Amino acid sequence: MEEVRMEKLYEGKAKIIYPSSEAGMVRVYFKDDATAFNGQKRAQIAGKGAVNNQIASALFGYLEEHGIPTHFVRQLSEREMLVRQVQIVPLEVIVRNRTAGTFARRYGVEEGRVLPKPLLEFSYKNDALGDPLIYPEAALALGLLSEAELERIRALALQINTLLKDYFAQRNLELVDFKLEFGRLADGRLVLADEISPDTMRLWEMGSGEKMDKDRFRRDLGGVEEAYQEVLRRVQGL
Repeated sequence: MEEVRMEKLYEGKAKIIYPSSEAGMVRVYFKDDATAFNGQKRAQIAGKGAVNNQIASALFGYLEEHGIPTHFVRQLSEREMLVRQVQIVPLEVIVRNRTAGTFARRYGVEEGRVLPKPLLEFSYKNDALGDPLIYPEAALALGLLSEAELERIRALALQINTLLKDYFAQRNLELVDFKLEFGRLADGRLVLADEISPDTMRLWEMGSGEKMDKDRFRRDLGGVEEAYQEVLRRVQGL
């Protein structure tokens, strides 16, 4: 049963965080808002929030079953999930399997080149600075996390990549790259947080390379709602 909403704790570009009546938990509400290029491009995509909530709930559940600790507790409704409250580590972890997007533009290479092995990049979560890339050593020097936490995040990110690549391959989708965020529970343990959805990853149709993710919005390709719905259909196994 869906809880009565109280005053929000935080509102981001795609989600709103509400308190929960359950101790140590918060509720995440997924909005239909879409943004790109650090918020320079904005729109509403009908049904996106509901689709992303359902996809993220399924993927968090899958990862938990395979030994990845996450903040996810359960899906509350079409647009809300219950999660453990965490202190977000101010790093975005990008895992790349092929050249695409910013990476391809930065180094002047064509999109789609398979990388010799998965590549990890880190960005400093700071809207005012535009979430710049950051060297791991700089993140340690700034006190954003400990060395043990950095090594744990690296290991978890690569393990998640292996699991999700296999998961999507079984659904005729290729995981090109994706963004992860991690948080600390009250006892200091690191868990996967935020969301995993077509908003935070690149998924290409195997064979054709058709984009089934937020790039359809970024690049004005059209069919955004249809692509997200198709990913949900495959995730649900319909």
